[in-house]
Amino acid sequence: MLDFGSLLLATALSGACLSGTLVAIWLTARQSRFVFTMAVGILLLVAHVIAFWLYGRYAAPWLGQGMLALLMAGFFVVFTSADQYIERGWSRPTALPIAIVIGITVVVTAAGYDGLGFVIAYLAVTGILVMIAAAFWTGKDVDRRVLVPVSLLTGSSAVSFALCAFVIIQQKQWVLGGVPSNWAEDVNTVVVVACMTALGALTISFHHLRTHRRLTEETLTDPLTGLLNRRALAMFHGDTHFGSTMALAMFDLDHFKRTNDIFGHAVGDRVLQRFADVVRKHAHDGVEGFRLGGEEFAVVLSGVTAIDAYRILRAIGVSFGAEIVATKLGPLRSTVSVGVCFGDDDAATLEHMLLAADTALYAAKRAGRNRVATANTPDSEWSREPELLSA
Repeated sequence: MLDFGSLLLATALSGACLSGTLVAIWLTARQSRFVFTMAVGILLLVAHVIAFWLYGRYAAPWLGQGMLALLMAGFFVVFTSADQYIERGWSRPTALPIAIVIGITVVVTAAGYDGLGFVIAYLAVTGILVMIAAAFWTGKDVDRRVLVPVSLLTGSSAVSFALCAFVIIQQKQWVLGGVPSNWAEDVNTVVVVACMTALGALTISFHHLRTHRRLTEETLTDPLTGLLNRRALAMFHGDTHFGSTMALAMFDLDHFKRTNDIFGHAVGDRVLQRFADVVRKHAHDGVEGFRLGGEEFAVVLSGVTAIDAYRILRAIGVSFGAEIVATKLGPLRSTVSVGVCFGDDDAATLEHMLLAADTALYAAKRAGRNRVATANTPDSEWSREPELLSA
């Protein structure tokens, strides 16, 4: 059977291999800094495990100081990795307090009170683990599926380290002259082995989740304007039933081909970006903007009355008409034409809404552009003649 020392060395070897795997993953995806940071954290914990084993054999004061410092530093770097993943910004302001605690632990251990040093270190690690759990639970963009494994990992580890500190305090072992030997330490050893493996597995899972999310965003986002694209419109509203409190509007920038021909495509791109900025400025809950392609855009309005929908669409048109793009040939102002279709009690489909809004859009074009026109649907009570948007 493996003795305690062999178990620790096996844990260190496993952790070192895991750290190397994370570094290899990071080398293929440098933007995932949290993966590299986790690799460093696990490597520090590996160094702690080796120092812990050596301290049990030789009990040199400097070894005890380094061993406890590595424990706290390792878990703090793990916390930093989690903070980089969820982007809370908690790790930077907590770096100084952790450094102070490490310094106090080193001083206390150097004075011969290694038992007290263990207590301080264990309680500090408990606090760090609690902060990791809190950061995940309070994060806005955290995938809820990861909360259970993170809670199990941080919760069991925090309890384990807290128990180790409690037993030393209960037994008043302020001076040990070696590693603590009690039932809590035995439990903690098992937990640390599981913790190190779980940290690597979770980091790899987080990397895959972030990569998948990034690829999804890239697939559904128009790279020029940052708005959602036609694929996103089909994904989010392909099965939507457009009832009486919904509307779909199509926008087409007026004379956009002429803008490109006269001012150049770079200016045309800036005009498209400026219009997207206007859409974002007027977007709120229930208002979603999409770039369909070229100079065509769509806006889906949910939970609004027809009067509110007209107000939002007119505001977008008027705001865009007031935008000025500087060019080498002088200032450029553009306008946009809008076609809007309102849902009905029969719950129209996306295809029907797009066709009707497109027909209304061409009616606005025929009426002289820079107008908003309404689709003529059988049940619509809001059919209007095309209305001028901006002077």
